[in-house]
Amino acid sequence: MEKKDIDWANLGFSYIQTDKRYVANYKNGAWDEGALTSDATVVINESAGVLQYAQTCFEGLKAYTTEDGRIVTFRPDLNAERMENSAKRLEMPVFPQERFIDAVEQVVRANAAYVPPYGSGATLYIRPYMFGSDAVIGVQPSNEYQFRVFCTPVGPYFKGGAKPITIRVCDYDRAAPHGTGHIKAGLNYAMSLYAIMDAHRQGFDENMYLDAATRTKVEETGGANFLFVTKDGKVVTPKSSSILPSVTRRSLIYVAQKYLGLEAEEREVYFDEVKDFAECGLCGTAAVISPVGKIVDHGKEICFPSGMEKMGPVIQKLYDTLTGIQMGRIEAPEGWIHEIR
Repeated sequence: MEKKDIDWANLGFSYIQTDKRYVANYKNGAWDEGALTSDATVVINESAGVLQYAQTCFEGLKAYTTEDGRIVTFRPDLNAERMENSAKRLEMPVFPQERFIDAVEQVVRANAAYVPPYGSGATLYIRPYMFGSDAVIGVQPSNEYQFRVFCTPVGPYFKGGAKPITIRVCDYDRAAPHGTGHIKAGLNYAMSLYAIMDAHRQGFDENMYLDAATRTKVEETGGANFLFVTKDGKVVTPKSSSILPSVTRRSLIYVAQKYLGLEAEEREVYFDEVKDFAECGLCGTAAVISPVGKIVDHGKEICFPSGMEKMGPVIQKLYDTLTGIQMGRIEAPEGWIHEIR
């Protein structure tokens, strides 16, 4: 199969339309068979539930070309499970997990020419999403829904390597204790847009959100989970019912314990103890790990010993091991690598 004529090495992290996407519709209490289409346009009523009341959820995962030339995805079963949980919380019909994985396979297979070659640093980003599609005017769940999957080739999140970023402690709350912070709902990201743009205007790369109830515990950023390393090499990640359960974060904890022989724990992390950590990173699908060099708390700086020039040694090992697993250079745990044939 011949690849598309794309300058893979210079791809940005932005949308490029590919040939095919998957569409399934829910009507009269059931999902239809679903199919691939070349039409990238979504046509819905002006009063559709997604437009009026933000009834939508989504996922994000990637397809890679491994060292031996296979096209694979990474743990899509966890994305399918998380989307099921998101749909239930938003009173949306569940798109069955096995059909989710099949839809992802169909889209990647149909767009195989867009999967970047091994060694290019680029990947194929896959975006499954679902939304209320029929007209509603009262505040209520939609009766009809559309599930779609599209993909787009993207370059590495960090051009020229991952340089540590500077983040601030945010005055805004990301999620309420019993709200929707634990699901991947579009409304969570809409709420974070002002805060992230304000951070950028103030010269910061990202926000650190604290828990809304007490503002004493670390939660996450608008789109990534935190990962800390203690001075004696233990990996620590915050635990909260309002944190999105990141697939990348869960995988990194396993890698720390089983591949690197490190202690790792998920627990409540109080902001007061952040100054005592040796390393800090943000983890998610797009970047895998973004190193954090400095946190600014209303003028007071917390500078990590790992510095502002490169990833800390433990985070670098975690990054290298997980990306090695994803790219086929390191043997993966059973079920982590899903080959597209």
